[in-house]
Formats: sequence, structure tokens, C-alpha cells
Amino acid sequence: MSCLHKCPKRTQSQELAFQEQVRRVAHENGKRLGLEGDADLQFLLVGGELVKIRSNSWKKNRFFKLQEDCKTFWHESQKVFKRNQTFSIDDIDSVRKGRQSEGLNKHTDPRVEEQCFSIIFKGRKKNLDLMAPSGGEAKQWVNGIEKIITNMSNLSRQQKSEHWIINCMRKADKNEDNQMTLKELKHFLRQINVEVDDTYAEEIFKNCDKSNSGALEGSEIKHFYDLLTHREEIDVIYEKYAETEGQMSTTDLLNFLLNEQREQVSRDYAEHLIEKYEVDGKAKQKKRLTIDGFLMYLHQEEGSILNPAHKHVYQDMNQPLNHYYISSSHNTYLMEDQLKGPSSTEAYIKALMKSCRCVELDCWDGANGEPVIYHGYTLTSKVVFRDVIKAIKDYAFRTSEYPVILSLENHCSVDQQKLMAHHLISILGDALVTKPLGDTMPTNFPSPEDLKGKFLIKGKRLNKLDAAFNNNNTLEEDTVSEEDEAADCKENGQKAKSKKSKIKLAKPLSDIVIYCKSVHFNGFEHAKDNQAFYEMSSFKESKAFNLADTSGTAYIHHNMDKLSRIYPAGSRTDSSNYNPVPMWNVGCQIVALNFQTPSKEMHLNQGRFLPNGVSGYILKPEFLRSLSSQFDPNTLTKGPWLQRKTFHIMVISAQQLPKINKDKHKSIVDPLVRVEIYGVPADNASKETHYIDNNGFNPMWNERFEFNIQVPELAMVRFVVEDYDSTSQNDLIGHYCLPLTSVQSGYRHVPLLTKRGDVICSAGLFVHLMLIDAP
Repeated sequence: MSCLHKCPKRTQSQELAFQEQVRRVAHENGKRLGLEGDADLQFLLVGGELVKIRSNSWKKNRFFKLQEDCKTFWHESQKVFKRNQTFSIDDIDSVRKGRQSEGLNKHTDPRVEEQCFSIIFKGRKKNLDLMAPSGGEAKQWVNGIEKIITNMSNLSRQQKSEHWIINCMRKADKNEDNQMTLKELKHFLRQINVEVDDTYAEEIFKNCDKSNSGALEGSEIKHFYDLLTHREEIDVIYEKYAETEGQMSTTDLLNFLLNEQREQVSRDYAEHLIEKYEVDGKAKQKKRLTIDGFLMYLHQEEGSILNPAHKHVYQDMNQPLNHYYISSSHNTYLMEDQLKGPSSTEAYIKALMKSCRCVELDCWDGANGEPVIYHGYTLTSKVVFRDVIKAIKDYAFRTSEYPVILSLENHCSVDQQKLMAHHLISILGDALVTKPLGDTMPTNFPSPEDLKGKFLIKGKRLNKLDAAFNNNNTLEEDTVSEEDEAADCKENGQKAKSKKSKIKLAKPLSDIVIYCKSVHFNGFEHAKDNQAFYEMSSFKESKAFNLADTSGTAYIHHNMDKLSRIYPAGSRTDSSNYNPVPMWNVGCQIVALNFQTPSKEMHLNQGRFLPNGVSGYILKPEFLRSLSSQFDPNTLTKGPWLQRKTFHIMVISAQQLPKINKDKHKSIVDPLVRVEIYGVPADNASKETHYIDNNGFNPMWNERFEFNIQVPELAMVRFVVEDYDSTSQNDLIGHYCLPLTSVQSGYRHVPLLTKRGDVICSAGLFVHLMLIDAP
């Protein structure tokens, strides 16, 4: 079972030797993960029977086990052409104990709660809903998988790289004799995404085959590994600064940190890095850094492009709520497109776990008196409102403790609105804001810090907020105008009622709308004279972009004391996205995107909210908050926002880029790197390297680019690695995006993410960066 390819039949002694080798390999990999002798890991390596559940009628016994690489799960399948199936730890987003998925909740009895667990995959791959023979075994499966995920994520990039290469070597050893023939070496090189001609492969082989046996083993394989992973570009940097008997002294390292990395650090900090990352005991005693220790440092967070101080909440979180960009989702319930795709509580969980802080609930009358959520006037499936609120309560604050806004688009009858209010109050409890903070009528928003762990409702309200402080008896229900986003699909030739419809609003639902009362937008002057701070408008993208282009400064001032929400046009039936950057440039806070759609726009959103502890809140620059500001992103008159910089980037190399076409055995990528700048229109730019033939393992470019930046506080930099194709569109290999204000100067490693925004283990770019004042 542990062998994926068909092995020749072994004798009994060969089988015993093979099983011993499997145990040794598993032991080594467990040790590398820091799980040597761990009982839960051993349990996974032995494996066991689980019931795979898809529906009330589809429940099948399947054998699952962890492979000896401690990274790949094998399970049997009844599919004719796929009798054995595998998935990687890298594919797993999370593991949930109990009946915590939609499938298990629907298709299993509450009495088997302890035996159930779900493996949630990244992207659109379906959950794996499983039931163990006992609660104890379910716990071991969950604990074991979580330990591997945690320990794998805690490995340095260098350790992940080593783990990956060694396991690729083992897979290339087809006959499992712990030797590598020339044929196996060529297979291994293709596996790690590098194409070499036969002459070069033979040259490497002869160089390493010191015993002239025709196969590499033991120290010869180690020599081959060292040749393969040698980083020439690191040697050049290291040798420039290693001026103490061929090694870096504390003084040498300090010179490197001050001159190359442009870090204002002390000698004590340099000593701390040596103590932390030097792997040679004798060198550490002499307070020296060897090249191995230097490489280890470059692979850690101190050597990353992202400023380590920005990985945690570092901004002032005591400003009014409208002074922040807020990570926001549109039609959060949808898993796919806007017309016929499924609606699911999973979509809310995925968005919240990405620190999305504003989710949308499109509410309609459902059967049995229970309101449902779906995209009105379409064939999208329906999900029960109550189930969504329960899921939101469970997952809202797992990755960020800052407030979550529930944006209600209300199409329900009065009776079902009352039930909505009941569910919100009873399920969310004290976490729901049902009255203004403090004892007096507020004149401004509370801060994210004030609202930690709280839910805010955005929707229509029957009266002014001051009614919460007096006994103003309003009607139990009244007719209000509802901005109907769902009716936007009328643009696509579908039947729908008027976009601005009248609905009756129930008082219990109205009363829990506190800081986010929805009102129609009638112009900036009208809003200034008539709107209270808590009254906010939603703008379709075309309207918002037009206002940003023609009235940029007025839009910015509108957003200084009010909230604005932007949403995609109804014509985007494929759930595509608009560019969020121009909206951020004019201070719009709730720039709602289709989180379910992997796209450049979502990459920008992920980059925007990467700093500040991935909290879902980013403090806007001072010039977007100060009443005296006359900033306009389109004209760039003189002001504090104008800080002209020159951004120098040298794209040096990449490491271990993944194969794009894994089905084609001999397919190797031809990588190129594009560097893109997004910000005010004057700063938008893009430059790219040449492509390199047939090398995804260690391509080297050494190409320099220069960008002129006018407003660095709004600029973002995006790295894109593509597989060049002369006959069709290039394929995305990986990307990474972050604000320019979070970039560290000097020699830095850049992690790479998949199209869906997940980290590609061991892959990355190596660059040199410098941001200096423009002449």
C-alpha cells in the first residue's frame, strides 16, 4: 500500500528489507518534522479504515494511511482507472473535528458527533467527510494531521526545500535499492523541474560516481545533492562580506546589515542572528557566521521581503472605524458563479478564515417560514439563514479579533425579518452590537479596538440612531426603499423588479442596525448636509469609478466621516472582479470583491491586507483622513502625499518552481518574472525579465528594473512568475503582492503563492531591493 507505482514482486527477504527501509524513511521524515516517536504520527503511518460520506445513501469504507514521506496521504478508491488515490498535506486547508461540515451535519446522526471529522481542502476541491470507528481514533486522525500541518509550516524554507528534494530523490529510485543510476538521475532532474542534455547529466553523474560503480550511493548521493543545491549567487554576496578567515564575524555581518539590508541595527542584533542561525558549533563559539548559517538567515523572516514587524498588528487600532480599509466580500455565500453556482456556509467560513471582515447576506423568504440566502432571480442554490449565522459565529474571530460587519440585503416579508432578527440576537448573543457604545448619542464611529469580538449589522433602519436614547415610539413596521443589487442581473436580459424597490421593514430588524444604516446616495453635497456619520451608501463599481475619476477629492472627504461600500457590477455573472486599487485611492473602506474567484484583483486584496497581522483592517494614510487634505490621485498637486522615490529591483534568481503541467512527464517550465506596481495612476507600471528555457529548479536572471514612485503610501508591488509560451497565453506559476511600505530593502527572498493565494512550499524568488529618495 505504501508504494504508488507498481513494484516487481519481491521475495520474503526483499519484502522484509523493503518494509525496514520504509520504516527508516518514515522515521527520518518524522524526525525532520520534529515528530520523532510521536504516537499520533505512528498511528497515521499505520493507517486504518474510515467511512467516507457523501450523502445519506453513499457511505463507503475506505482504507487511509500516511505515506513514509510524512506528507502524502494514500487511500483506496473504487474508481476503475484510479484504484489508489493520494493527496498532499499541502492541499489541506484545515481539519475539523465533529460534524462541522455541511455534509456531515446533513448526512449523519448527532450521536456519532465524536467519530466524525472533515478534511477541508484549499481551493474548490470538495471536503472529505469521514467517520472513524471510535471517537478516540477520530481524535488521533485530527491530532496527527494538525501536528504535521503545524510542524510543516514551522519549517524554514530551506528545511522545506531539503524535505522536498530528498523525497523526490526517493521517488526517482524506482527499484528502491538506495542507489541512483544515470537513468534514475535523469528522471529525478525532470521531477524537480530542470531539463539537462544527456552530456551534462552524464558529466554530473561521472563527477559524483567516485567508486565507478555505475550507480550513486551514500556519500556520492550527498555530493550530488550539494552540487544541485549550491547557490552561486549566495556565494558572491557572502564572499564580499566574509573578511574574517573566510567567515563572517559579527562586524562583517553588521556591515552587511547596515550597507546592503539598510537596517538600523546594533552589534548586539548581529550577534543575536549568529546565535539564532549558525549551524556550526565551533563557528558559533567564535561568534562567526558560516555560509550555511548565512543562507539559513536569508531563508527566515529576517531575510524575507515582508517587514517582520508588520506580520503582527502594528498600526494604531484606536482610530474611528471609517479610517480603515476593511477586507470585504461580495455575495459571500456563492462558491462559484452568480447565476447557477452553489450557495454554502463553507463560503462564509473560507472568507472569514482569510480575515474578511465584511460579509454579505442576500436574504429571501424561504420554505417553512425560515429565511434563506441565495442570489435572487437566479438558479443559485439556497442556504438557510440560521445555519449561516451559526457558521459566522463559530469562525468570525479565529484569525482576527476585530469586528465583523454583516451586510444584509433584505428581500424578506415582515414575519421572516422578525425571525432574522431573532436568529441574529439569539445566536450572536452579547457579541452583537444592539445599541451605541457609551451612554450618550455618538458623533463618530467607535474604533476597531473598541469593537473587538463584535458584530455590526449593515442594513435599513426605520428611524435615526438617537431613537435608541429616547422613548421615540416608531411604527412596528414601515415601508423603506431598498437598493436591490440582485436586480442588477436585469442588465443581462433577465426579468427582475425595479432596482429601487419598496419593502416593509420590521422594527426588531431595524433596531439592531446601529453604525451601518444603509441610505441612498444623492451626491456629496447632499450627503454632507443631510447624512449622519452612521448613514452609509453602497456604490456599484461603474458609479464609484466615475466618482473617483471626476470628483476624487470630494469622494475622499466623504469617506473621512462616513463609510462607503463598493460592489461588482451585476454583469459580472462569472464572479469576476474589478480593480480595487482606484477605490482605495479615494479612501473607500468596504471594497467588496468576489472572494471565491482567484484573480489578479484578489491577489491585490490579499497583498493590501497582508500586513498588520492579517487582521482585515489597514489604517488609511494620514492624507486620506485629514480634513485639510486636498489630495486627488488623478492630479497629484503638492502635498504631504507626494514623496518621490526611486524603487530599484534586481530579480536575481528563483528556486524550485512547481511544474505547471504535471501530467506531462517531460514538461519543464520556461520561467519569466514580471514586477508590477499598482497605486495612483502616475505610479502604475510593469516590467519583465526574459524567459529561461527549461529550468524551474534554479533559474537565474540578474536583471535590474527601476520604478519612479510618486505616492509610496498607496503603492503596492506584485511579483508574477509565469511559464512562457510563444503560441498561447503564459501560465501563472506563482505570485506575491504587498504594500511598498512593508517592503524590506536589500537581498530578500520572496515567497510565492498559488493562483488561489496559498503558499507554494519551498518555491520562491531571490531579489535585491532599494527604495531611495528621487533626485
